[in-house]
Amino acid sequence: MTAAVFGHDGPWTEEEYLALGETQERVELFDGSLHVTPGPTPLHQNISGELRAALRTPVRRAGLRVLEGVNVRLRPGRIPIPDLAITDDVDLRVPVIEASSVRLVCEIISPSNAATDKVLKMHYYAAAGIEWYLLVDQESLTMHLYQRQGAHYVERSVTKAGESLELTEPVRVTIRPEDLLD
Repeated sequence: MTAAVFGHDGPWTEEEYLALGETQERVELFDGSLHVTPGPTPLHQNISGELRAALRTPVRRAGLRVLEGVNVRLRPGRIPIPDLAITDDVDLRVPVIEASSVRLVCEIISPSNAATDKVLKMHYYAAAGIEWYLLVDQESLTMHLYQRQGAHYVERSVTKAGESLELTEPVRVTIRPEDLLD
């Protein structure tokens, strides 16, 4: 991938981005620019895995899917990779999930990418019409749940260790932050 990225001139098209294929790094496309981050830390991956496990049964009961680290097309040329996404029952063979099929996105905040998750992605996800946004701070184990209101998100709840997040949409589930460390 390195030669393909460094040997490239000008803005990236969606076709060029998708031609990179699967990579060890997270490579996202934002309006012609690639955003590359190293692979997640073990703590990040543990939180993601535990959260996905907590969501799996309620998501299946609702006829939905919970996917980890997939390409989501917010609009042509804008493809982030959220840590988790609750989607409609989509075709798992396609390389990109359309934003219109996404019910909730989740980002697990790492110190190195906090601004991207709290500002850039939050704005882009809301503008694409994704109804729910869950931010998990891996250092404090605090979960912030946002709901879209117009083109922006409004915070609906903040859940700290010792408390429980009671999701009612897009699925019904109770999540305790400390359970994400098991």
